[in-house]
Amino acid sequence: MAESRIRLMIVDDHAVVRKGLAMVLRLEPDFEIVGEAENGAKAVELATRLQPDLVLLDFVMPEMDGQATALALQAVVPGVHILMLTGVALDERVLEMLAVEVDGYVMKDIEPDDLAQAIRSVARGEAYLHPTLARRVLHRVAERRPPLAAPPVQLTQREHEILRWMATPATYREIAEQLFVSEETIRSHAKHILSKLQQPNRAQAVLAAVRAGLIDLPE
Repeated sequence: MAESRIRLMIVDDHAVVRKGLAMVLRLEPDFEIVGEAENGAKAVELATRLQPDLVLLDFVMPEMDGQATALALQAVVPGVHILMLTGVALDERVLEMLAVEVDGYVMKDIEPDDLAQAIRSVARGEAYLHPTLARRVLHRVAERRPPLAAPPVQLTQREHEILRWMATPATYREIAEQLFVSEETIRSHAKHILSKLQQPNRAQAVLAAVRAGLIDLPE
């Protein structure tokens, strides 16, 4: 039996961007574009009726910005995945958005194949940060990190190794290939790491680990 398609909604105040994204993403056989919205209010209205699996959401919009829209979407569609689309440099709101469990960030200049991969990762429940944003976020967190006398949690050597990989853009499948184990093994270790760090997803676990001094920034 074929797997169900990922039901997507695109929210961007620029019609050309919305239509372009829809045109590109419709080429993917496992994606279904169920709706488009030009602003946050319309997005919330449509999402309430359409119940999408994932919303590709513009970060900067007039009146109701991406942050407010994300929070409103989570209220009307519990469990919806949100992938933020941004064309602006990193600012403090990115860390705030990660704190409210936005599932990922991609830059507007992302390649179509990479965007499709990001959507699939987020739809599977993984957090995703575009490599450019990932490095900026991690450096920003490292600058804020207070010195700690001792790490707050104890990780095994293998968990430390996998946590360092989790701080890179590599998917769980790619990590498994690098470590010559199954993807399920990596997911099992990742689940234990999230539990020990008391974080809901990969992105927040990495941020917490950097703050705590458990891992260094990747090269």
